[in-house]
Amino acid sequence: MRILHLSNHCSFANGNVHAAVDLACEQAAKGHVVAFGSSGGYFEPLLQKNGVALIDVPQEAMTIPKGIKTFFSLWKVIREFRPDVIHAHMMTGAVIAKPWTCLLRIPLVTTVHNSFDRHSILMGLGDRVIGVSHAVSEEMIRRHVPRSRVRTVLNGTRNAARRKEFPNQNLDLPRPNLISVGGLHPRKGISTLLDAFEIIWRSHPETTLNILGEGPFKEEYEKHAAALEGGTNIMFRGALPDTKSWLNASDIFILTSLREPFGLVICEAREAGCAIVATDVDGVPEVCSVGNAGLLVPPEDAPALAKAVLSLLDNPEFLAQQKAASLRHIEFFDISRVCDQTMNVYREIIKQRR
Repeated sequence: MRILHLSNHCSFANGNVHAAVDLACEQAAKGHVVAFGSSGGYFEPLLQKNGVALIDVPQEAMTIPKGIKTFFSLWKVIREFRPDVIHAHMMTGAVIAKPWTCLLRIPLVTTVHNSFDRHSILMGLGDRVIGVSHAVSEEMIRRHVPRSRVRTVLNGTRNAARRKEFPNQNLDLPRPNLISVGGLHPRKGISTLLDAFEIIWRSHPETTLNILGEGPFKEEYEKHAAALEGGTNIMFRGALPDTKSWLNASDIFILTSLREPFGLVICEAREAGCAIVATDVDGVPEVCSVGNAGLLVPPEDAPALAKAVLSLLDNPEFLAQQKAASLRHIEFFDISRVCDQTMNVYREIIKQRR
């Protein structure tokens, strides 16, 4: 099958892009002819290395003149590449592709990652709309996308080409240690994480917290951490391509998101054998329900978060059980399963079109 993926860019530290890149590489590995149309970015060498063609389809910082130019350039791309299906991972790609897919009767598939965004309703332009969790799918249905067009394919990162790029560094981090990975902005609940760590530190002053990520609120969070008694045990490491080595060297992974459609990093933390403590929001329970792993807490509740982490630190046997639970049924999150289920969605709509 000939597949054209559309994404605003293929830059690092964006979960939507990570999922799209993982899928494109796996589809190419399974013998499909795959192209990735975007404004370019960090993952271009990885895509090329894995047999995915790169096509320049500018989709960032769109103005009306740029949008018109990209719209007509996409026509040329479609004529030359001749895709059997177009798969849009962001709103811009869905909007510019829709008229051409209607005109040329090419199926348009969209994947909804951030259903909480107001403009995500535009992803409903797809002939099939894939939610990365049942929570996302149901939210799109509540926003009046017909249930008949919505499908659910839970994400997965195990054995993804992107994850194989970095050999384990065997980091020697002080134990016990906590880790969180994500953007430094309010939706990720970083303030709650910092307040919870202060409670944890008072009982376990030897504990450290590594925060991997970048964002517009980094300076604010660094000031928040510096004002805490245990702030010297909090390290902001920045956005690192090799999160795998850090996760492998960590005991407990914490995700404090206020909204989280799925949480790719939970899969990655589970694969590393970290115990999981995460907020009970959106698709997070679905990631944890496979293998019955992780402890879930309410969002924006620092005492509850601290209590869950302390239940692990105070009881090494319970911590070991939760680490083992993370690895239970981890094969479900293999990228091969994600690819196969996505291909089934393609085949379904292609068959219907014919």
